[in-house]
This record gives sequence, structure tokens and C-alpha cells, in this order.
Amino acid sequence: MAISELQLGLIGAGVVAVVGVLAYNKWQERKAQKHAEKAFRSEHRDVLFEPSLSADTPLDIPDDSSPPEPAASPAPAVAPRSVAPAEVGRKAPAVPAEVDERVDCVQRIESIEPLVAGRVWLAQQTELAGLSKPVGWFAFDEGRNKWISLERDSGEAHHWFCAAMQMVDRRGPINDADFTRFTDGVQRLADQFMAIPASPLARAEALGRAEELDRFCASVDVQIGVNLVSRGAPFAGTKLRGLVEAQGMRLRGDGLFHAEDDDGNSQFVLGNLEPTMMSAEGMRDLQTRGLTLIVDVPRVAEGAQVFDRMMLVARQLADTLDADLVDDNRSPFGPEAAKVIRGQIQQFQAQMREYGLPAGSALAMRLFAA
Repeated sequence: MAISELQLGLIGAGVVAVVGVLAYNKWQERKAQKHAEKAFRSEHRDVLFEPSLSADTPLDIPDDSSPPEPAASPAPAVAPRSVAPAEVGRKAPAVPAEVDERVDCVQRIESIEPLVAGRVWLAQQTELAGLSKPVGWFAFDEGRNKWISLERDSGEAHHWFCAAMQMVDRRGPINDADFTRFTDGVQRLADQFMAIPASPLARAEALGRAEELDRFCASVDVQIGVNLVSRGAPFAGTKLRGLVEAQGMRLRGDGLFHAEDDDGNSQFVLGNLEPTMMSAEGMRDLQTRGLTLIVDVPRVAEGAQVFDRMMLVARQLADTLDADLVDDNRSPFGPEAAKVIRGQIQQFQAQMREYGLPAGSALAMRLFAA
């Protein structure tokens, strides 16, 4: 059947209409996508290259050279993270009591949907593997309004989590690689669970704090030791063990006898001056010509009194074992030397108090650990 010019015209108009509808829909889709991307960019900055921001610090949004566009209607469906500022955005809980932002690099993350604590614990084991410093993980229990330690097998779910990387220990401060691995690892973990990480400490500030703290710790990191050297026959292990345990000291798995306080914290230690380690099984056959007693000044409260107790034990053992009490240069260690050392201990511990890092405190125990 022949198609008239009118029919051809109608067919052509229909094709144009269909193409127009498709083009219009495509334009609407692209406009909506662009609007969603702009919304996402405005809330998520590159936190690794910018200063730390508080919750009250306004974000600086770069000017967009393109002309403004009206919001698409209906609103496009967007990924969960792009709506987080409206749904999350709550003020982060204060850091856990076990965390100190002077010595820890802290990062908190928040999830719209509560996350099972055990799953987060397993994920952080992978994402933060290889760090040279310890990391503490905590979950915020909203029912009890407190942070709790993250447990591997916990089935409880939480909105807020906190990671705290210690910045200094006796091996030195964190370096750039540690900082990057920590912040990137927390970011990957947050991405995995569709959570939002709060802005971490800026890289330069974190590394600067760590170096300054390490310098101070090095200036007060002192261990005081005195030695007992036999005047004649070697000390027999069985006799030695009886004498030391009578002084209230206990042999631990590290090969040292520990004098403990009422809470079981080590005050000072006694070890073999010779290379052989002491052990419960080996004391029967042990023969040694020297012992050493050591007090770790930053790790004990009331260091002068602890030193006095150590010197009392040293003198009693020296009398019983027929030994000389000497320093590391094998020079006699008498009352005058002990008086000088006692005063130095008091000075070091006074410096620690003034710095806000009391000797023997939980924070000092963390920092002055190998």
C-alpha cells in the first residue's frame, strides 16, 4: 500500500518526538548525577592533606565555574554516603578514658546503621597490619554512654568506633609511613562498612607532636642499676633463690626476680650479671659471680623510695653472699653515691610531673615500653 506524504510526515514527527523524549531523559539523568556528585564533594575533603578541622569549623567550598543548575525533580537516588551529612553529622563522643590525644593519633568513625563490633575488629586486623606502634580500638555503648574496648567475638552493634595509635614508645616516634598506613587503613575500613571517618590530626601536626614527645621521653628515660660481684666463690642458684624470695621478690618468665607493690606492679628487678637467664628450672644448677638490681625510673611512682628499698635489698644480699656492691664501672657504690643517685631520680620524676606525665602512671607505662 502506498504511503502518502501526510503519513510520512506523521511518522517523521513521531520519531522526532521519541528522540526528544530520550534526549530529555538523558539530560535529566546527567543533571541529577552532576548534582549528586557536587553534594558528595562538598562534604568529603581530602583529610590527609589539610589541617585538622573541629566540628564547628566551616568547610571552604571551591567556587564552581559552571553556572548554577536547578535541583533535579524528582531527586535522584544517591549512595548512602552522600546523604550521611544529613543523617549522621552528630557530635562525636569524647575520646575514651584510656586514650590521650597528647600521645595518641585518634580517629573516630560513625555509621548510619549500627555495625557488629566483632566484624569491625576483624576488619581492622587486616587494614592496620604492619604498624610499628600499638593501636587501641573502642566502640561507643550508647546505652551506657561510655566507650568500651573492641572485642573480637562481640556480637553487639554500635554506631561509633574509635581507633587510637600510640605515637611514641621506647623504639622512637611514629614516622610518615606509620601515619599514612594508619589513616589510610581507617579510611578503607570506613569505606568497607559505608561509614564516615572524622577528620584525623593533620600529618605535619601529628609527626611534630610525636617528635617533641619523643625528645622529652628520651630526656627522662633513666634506669638505675647496681651490681653485686662475688669476692670468692660463685653464687649458687639454690641459695640465691631462697635469699631473694625471702626479700619478697618473685621470679617471672622474663628471667628476672621482681619486687612488686601491693597491686603486683614491678618496682625493681634482680637479674644475672652474666649472660645466662634465670629460670625456675635452671636455678638448681645456676652458678654466677654477679647479680644486678635495676629500677626503671619512669615506670615507678615514688622513685626515691623504691630506690631506697632496692639499696636495702642490695646491701643485705651483699653481706649474706660475701659480695661487693659496685656500679657499672666496678667502682664501689657507697652511701654518698646512693645519695647523689636518689636526688637525680627525684629530679627526673619532678620533670615528668611538670610535663603532665607522672612516673608510674598508666600513660607512662605505655610510653616507656619497648
